[in-house]
Amino acid sequence: MDSAAKHSVPSLEWLRSEIGQFVADWRQRRGKDDWRRPLVAIASADDPLFGRLQRAVDPGHAMPGDLLKGVRSVIVFFLPFHRAVGEANDRKKGLASRGWAESYVETNLLIRKIGGHLGRSLRKAGYSALATPATHNFDEEKLVSGWSHKHVAYIAGLGTFGHHHLLITEAGCCGRLGSTLTSAEIPATRRPEEEWCLDRAGEPCLACVSKCRYGALFTTSFDRHACYRQCLKNDAHYSDLPLVDVCGKCSCEVPCSYEIPKR
Repeated sequence: MDSAAKHSVPSLEWLRSEIGQFVADWRQRRGKDDWRRPLVAIASADDPLFGRLQRAVDPGHAMPGDLLKGVRSVIVFFLPFHRAVGEANDRKKGLASRGWAESYVETNLLIRKIGGHLGRSLRKAGYSALATPATHNFDEEKLVSGWSHKHVAYIAGLGTFGHHHLLITEAGCCGRLGSTLTSAEIPATRRPEEEWCLDRAGEPCLACVSKCRYGALFTTSFDRHACYRQCLKNDAHYSDLPLVDVCGKCSCEVPCSYEIPKR
């Protein structure tokens, strides 16, 4: 926002343009082209669903006001991967693909830079802002997050949860989420009115269960500790990279990987 826009309320359209252009510029500077068009949604900091997160996620889950005094809105964005990133991870047997691990590192950096860019622009326009970390903000014993991007994204209307416990967006579940809090009061986006996960909508699927060969995802349960053990195996394998506690198999080459699955 330029000085003429000082104290004007940022719009969803402006946010989409800013984030989209930032990603395009990043591709050009870094020579990386892992992402499709970003998705952006807004949650009101007063949305009553935030009050449920301490039951749904963890009693220690932060409320927006715990992170930023005077917060009015939470901006959530999703950076969906290109199909080639997911296909390569699906083809790699046993471990995550190196490309998936590298995309994880690069995307986390990109999310941090987007958050910084949004924060500077919002503060220039007269608002306070705080970008949250892309990852590694979780309790390593309970394996629950102090600020769950996917739950906040659900509140903002970016998508619905799948059987694999990931968020299914209009661009699927194969990608990464980021969020920024601000004192600007931006109109909230609407939540989907129906389930986008085939299984949760009563349709036969559970393709994600067959993708998990690590004793983590079942037809009736999810073992987050088994999931994390596999993520740490991938990190150990790619020891030359920064922390890459990733797997992603359940999100790759399933009906909800790159779009809302067709019924």
